[in-house]
Amino acid sequence: MSSEGNAVAVPAVDLTELATRITTLAESIKLLKSSSKELPDKDAIATAVNALLDAKRTYAKNNGGVGVDGKAWEEPMTKSQKKKADKAKKAAEAAKAAGGAGDGASGADNKVSDANAAKKAAKKAEAKAKKASIKTGGPAATTTTTPAAKKPTTIMRPTTMTKSKLKPNQISFNPNVTLTNRPVVALTTAILTNSIVDYELVSDHMRSGCALGLPSGNGEVSGDLAMARFIAKKNDEGGVFLGGMGDEEVAMMDQWVDYALSLSKFGLARRALAIQRTLDAILVTGTYVIGHSLTLADVALFASLGFPSSDEAKFEIASILPKGCPTLRWMEMMSHHPAVREATQLAMGVAKNSEEILENGASMDPIVSGMNYLEGASAGCVTTRFPPEPSGYLHVGHAKAVLLNNYYARRYKGRLVVRFDDTNPSKEKDEYQTSIVEDLGKIGVKPDVITFTSDYFETIKQYALWMIENGLAFMDDTPQEQMQKERMDRQASKHREQSPTEALEFFNLMCSGKEEGKVWCLRAKIDMESDNGTMRDPVLYRQNVTPHHRSGTKYKAYPTYDLACPIVDSIEGVTHALRTTEYDDRNAQFMWVQKTLGLRRVRIQTFARMNFMYTVMSKRKLAWFVENNRVTGWDDPRFPTVRGVSRRGIDIDALNRFMCSQGASRRIVNMEWSKFWAENKKDIDKYAKRFMAVDKEDNVELTVTNAGEGVEFLSTDYLPKDPSFGKRLVRIGKKVLLEKVDTEGMEVGENIVLIRWGVIELTKVEGGLEGIFIHDGDIKAAKRKVSWLAGVPENIPVILSEFDNLISKEKLEEDDKFEDFINPDTQAETKVIGDVGLKTLKENDIIQLERRGYYRVDRPYVNDSKPLMLFMVPDGKKKAMSGLVGKIAHR
Repeated sequence: MSSEGNAVAVPAVDLTELATRITTLAESIKLLKSSSKELPDKDAIATAVNALLDAKRTYAKNNGGVGVDGKAWEEPMTKSQKKKADKAKKAAEAAKAAGGAGDGASGADNKVSDANAAKKAAKKAEAKAKKASIKTGGPAATTTTTPAAKKPTTIMRPTTMTKSKLKPNQISFNPNVTLTNRPVVALTTAILTNSIVDYELVSDHMRSGCALGLPSGNGEVSGDLAMARFIAKKNDEGGVFLGGMGDEEVAMMDQWVDYALSLSKFGLARRALAIQRTLDAILVTGTYVIGHSLTLADVALFASLGFPSSDEAKFEIASILPKGCPTLRWMEMMSHHPAVREATQLAMGVAKNSEEILENGASMDPIVSGMNYLEGASAGCVTTRFPPEPSGYLHVGHAKAVLLNNYYARRYKGRLVVRFDDTNPSKEKDEYQTSIVEDLGKIGVKPDVITFTSDYFETIKQYALWMIENGLAFMDDTPQEQMQKERMDRQASKHREQSPTEALEFFNLMCSGKEEGKVWCLRAKIDMESDNGTMRDPVLYRQNVTPHHRSGTKYKAYPTYDLACPIVDSIEGVTHALRTTEYDDRNAQFMWVQKTLGLRRVRIQTFARMNFMYTVMSKRKLAWFVENNRVTGWDDPRFPTVRGVSRRGIDIDALNRFMCSQGASRRIVNMEWSKFWAENKKDIDKYAKRFMAVDKEDNVELTVTNAGEGVEFLSTDYLPKDPSFGKRLVRIGKKVLLEKVDTEGMEVGENIVLIRWGVIELTKVEGGLEGIFIHDGDIKAAKRKVSWLAGVPENIPVILSEFDNLISKEKLEEDDKFEDFINPDTQAETKVIGDVGLKTLKENDIIQLERRGYYRVDRPYVNDSKPLMLFMVPDGKKKAMSGLVGKIAHR
């Protein structure tokens, strides 16, 4: 603002740039006339001429009516218009000559007549100019009276820029328009200039075109090519994508982009033929339109072809162009470029409810309910990673992270990298590393490659040194508590402005492992005024003289996760980094590191971590239970570790489905274990073979008086709902054992059902149960159905184990001491007598003891002194499936 409060005027357009464009368009017309050995493309030439006139008209409009040649702008006329104008001019001159010989009154009349004729001619010319401008799509020209020899002293002022509804760096467009009407050039440009992760795509059903919110927040850029130019100028270091930094290179680029834009008024066939006739001569000996690399010219012309990235679109273009022409080869190359494919997915998936299949006949599995599409992902072009720290055992929270990464890698036919983040030798052990690999196998995850951050220590160190040399990092010996306070108060360190030479000296001291170097750490120089605390000069390197479990004593200082992760993600080709929402603030730091170091940028996709009620997930807290003998180890079935829930009886498919169903949510919730186990029950019920057992102590003998005396068996299905699992033989006889709780209230004459055998009519209750077997008895009519076991010596001893939660409080608060909420009774055992068929079971088999529940075999039967041990698998229900409730809460 000036001192009077008036806005400083700024030209609506850059006249210098526009003059350059006019020159470029004139050159392009010459090129079109001479670029092909065949007849010139008259349509393309006409289009380019119209674009040239539009540019000249715009120049004059913004320069007070003066054209680029310094003369007053006059709307060009057709040949017929010129003939009429010349004829009128000659007639006027003849009339004027004749009038000059008359008296004064006659001369005055002639002047009035000439003035009226001039006004009429001016109005007629203005009307024709308006019509011509409507046809060409340019602004209407205005008649000017500015003398040709005298330029105006003032410049026309633009309208004030209105504030955009878009947030900075938002790209908005309509999800219901065709691909060619979406910002495919701008998106491709952002990908090729390594800046796509800086932009947020927004779906807007009301928007007719596309727009980009300016970083300043003070407006927006509209139009695909305008957005592309803006993105390229902002992010194309060295000007490679724009063809170079010189005026001539820029002019050549503008020439091609303007040519591509001028073709947009024609149909696809006309555009395709025009491009082919123009490009063939260039592409005979070249791969790209300009130079030896992909530039904006290639992308703009590819967009003019309809952005044919799919097989279907390419087939349509191929049906128009001559077979084997160089332009078809160029189109094929462009369609397979990763940036073009990613831009297509981003453009078509802006509503986040669909994705584009680019190859005919190709397919991908439907997205699992609860999951989102990966932004910009296409088959064969996805790499995800799971970076565990080898400082403990995996728990179900880690399982969610690795299963989501594995799901996306497999669905998109990509790669899963498991990378051990071994940057803290004080906590890491080979034991944990080995256990993590084993646990991944337990949940069905097979990584494509296993790597270690320690493999990149030297590379990371070189990046750290580069940051020091370029003033992007400094060494600090501020005590930790004081540093935390300064960061909270947004107070810069006293060392922040140290010289690179001084910083390098202290960095070497830190890396030497000497005691005096212990107090120093490397900090990034980002922004101490940032509202995001993680951006206030975070620590990147610290000394640690503990021998590393892989590299030994080679290094005495190690990078933090915040420095190592973005570097290694980029180097290893990770395309999508899945991070929990607790890292949201650190995402800006992640992107800053990659952008500052000039690394390939990695897209971040977030999801909520998983917490469970009555459970602790902290490695430190879980270690307390182990160290204080409250559990049997890290694989205790009461633990939320992968080993623990595996021992409890989790099904891999059910685990995958459950985790994926929670995958897309960003809301952190305390999950009920019952939901987890209810999902598990759906799967195990399909294959858990049925057996029977009765309590060893609380059982009652029933005598079936009409049963045979010899050894008899009946045949029954392992799974009544699925006979394909086969049959088993069940021993029957006169003496049958029943659960005592099932016999309460029995009466003489009552019909009961012995499951899998048949109906028994009770003939005696007092002094011992007796009954007779009723052939073809009505099973449905009997109200009481009981499990049973023939009282024969072949039966085996079985121990059933049940488990409860280790924590008695649903959710521990931050100030709670978890030791105050330890559940004292978390395990109970019951001895039962089991069917002899249980001898065939192997470790990890899952079965159902009818009317008791589901069980996992923890130890197969060896002998009577080493009986079969079964762990109860929760089914998600609060009540037991029968009156056999067990000894502790059913959960």
